[in-house]
Amino acid sequence: MRAESSDRFETSLIEPMRLGATYASGPSSRDDLWLDGVEYLLVTTIESCVDVAQHPASSENFGAPDSNASALRELGSRGVIDRTLAGDLALAVGFRDVLVHQYALVDDAIVLAASERLDDFDQFVSQLSGWLVDQRD
Repeated sequence: MRAESSDRFETSLIEPMRLGATYASGPSSRDDLWLDGVEYLLVTTIESCVDVAQHPASSENFGAPDSNASALRELGSRGVIDRTLAGDLALAVGFRDVLVHQYALVDDAIVLAASERLDDFDQFVSQLSGWLVDQRD
């Protein structure tokens, strides 16, 4: 995986999530279709983090993770990203599972609050990009 890929990752996936969060406090936040869109962007952003996390596991022979959450935790334990961030993103994977598989009804306010935690995704991109640059040097 190249460092340039992180720019595309941030532009294509995190920016739409950022736009959705920007409108979280507006009148559209009561619109069911808009809320479905925010939920979809949150789910796909989390899934993208998981997809990206799988690459170092393979390319660096970290071993095959036994779950999506463990792929992110493995990056933390290997120093690719901060352990706390890895744990937070692993929890986000669990939240994604609840949303996608509808294990429980989730209050819209919780989805909106989660959609505003964009710093986690920004940190993921930044830390992974830094690691990629270090690997190249």
